[in-house]
Amino acid sequence: MKQTKMVHITNVDAAKNVFEEAGRIIRNGGLVVFPTETVYGIGANGLDAEACRGIYAAKGRPSDNPLILTVPDKEAVKKVAAFITPTAQKLLDTFWPGPLTIIFPRQPHIPDAATGGLDTVALRCPDHKIAHAFLQAAGVPVAGPSANLSGRPSPTTAEEVAHDMNGRVDMIIDGGPCHIGVESTIVECNVDDTVTILRPGAITLEMLRKIISNVLIDTNLVTGKGIPKAPGMKYRHYAPAAPMTVAVGTVKNVTLALRERYTKAGQEGKKVGFLVSRQVAEAFPKEMMYIWGEHGDKPALASQLYTGLLFFDNVKVDYILAEGVDAAGLGMAIMNRMKKAAGGDVIEV
Repeated sequence: MKQTKMVHITNVDAAKNVFEEAGRIIRNGGLVVFPTETVYGIGANGLDAEACRGIYAAKGRPSDNPLILTVPDKEAVKKVAAFITPTAQKLLDTFWPGPLTIIFPRQPHIPDAATGGLDTVALRCPDHKIAHAFLQAAGVPVAGPSANLSGRPSPTTAEEVAHDMNGRVDMIIDGGPCHIGVESTIVECNVDDTVTILRPGAITLEMLRKIISNVLIDTNLVTGKGIPKAPGMKYRHYAPAAPMTVAVGTVKNVTLALRERYTKAGQEGKKVGFLVSRQVAEAFPKEMMYIWGEHGDKPALASQLYTGLLFFDNVKVDYILAEGVDAAGLGMAIMNRMKKAAGGDVIEV
């Protein structure tokens, strides 16, 4: 077991020594957890196969599930990608730094352990001051998947990271809560200049279509089958310990649907938790309640989703009744995560 060091950073300029230490840990093959605008990532030297395997071990993650390499700027792509298509360059220029991961053909020196054995590599440049300073100090592409045990909800605070990763990593950099709350959008640029969304995120389908005329959605998002081309494509993922049902619709219809299931669960002696909006919450007992925000507020739900799921892991409920949102805009990413967390048990009412 590792001796995990927790470091709190509020002033990036005053934390030079912390970043230098974190960079040395990465270059020496260790693991550092760092904050981004999406979720916390667990970092290792993306050019070191053994270090990348350390991520798989820490997360308990299958080795065919690719890692994302994080870089501090667009120039770093040239050291990792075999080539950059005009379409990929357009995406880089528009959305980087930001919550967009792009799949590139990889250069030969990128180890299989970083790519899940694929001939491509996933790259992202986070829009986060602490992440940027850390990546600059590391001096190498940093493999940075979410800092949770595989299949569990991703952490958006350092406290949530420590729950899963204390003793498994060398350092945790605490930069406060992540403000987006769901992982990056992942896209693949195709030879015919189309772009395929492999995983939805805060860079939405609508945003991409303003830049690229033909944007497709990968069939794996619908079926959950096939070899994963990117992180988060396994079917059972982002899952809390308890089973969950998600209802999507008006306040009235969601309330009725959840009340029916709450009554049935009560008759079976189950302890029920609610992950719902303030409006739906008014109809149910206040204990075991996690209110994520106002009905239909997608940024609020995105930022609170994983914290809410982890809350119910901590209080040990038997069943979670949750309220989702429609799939437009950021809703596609939210409902992708909620559907996986619920094992597909989503009802539209």
